[in-house]
Amino acid sequence: VQLVESGGGLVQPGGSLRLSCVGSGFTFRYYVMKWYRQAPGKGREMVAGVTIDGGRKNYADSVKGRFFISRDNVRKTVYLQMNSLKLEDTDIYYCEAEGMGSSTEYWGQGTQVTVSS
Repeated sequence: VQLVESGGGLVQPGGSLRLSCVGSGFTFRYYVMKWYRQAPGKGREMVAGVTIDGGRKNYADSVKGRFFISRDNVRKTVYLQMNSLKLEDTDIYYCEAEGMGSSTEYWGQGTQVTVSS
């Protein structure tokens, strides 16, 4: 099982990035997908989540209206479009897959997002 994130990097405040996370080794379309973020020494915060069919999405209050999650079950990929980035969005971003009705979860290795002028 693998979840591989990409798309992180350095961006100026107000800029945009799109993160991608590709899943393999499990039946992607049966898993709720989420993005989390974590700064060193801090707890992990859920940023956004999307249901298995992409029909429902939820977001942390801190990113509502700026970040948008989507998924492509054919490509086994979940995306996080991040707009109007702020300094406080600097974190390591992780994607997570949660099995429906089970305790199964898989995590990616994380991708660094740095917002700096």
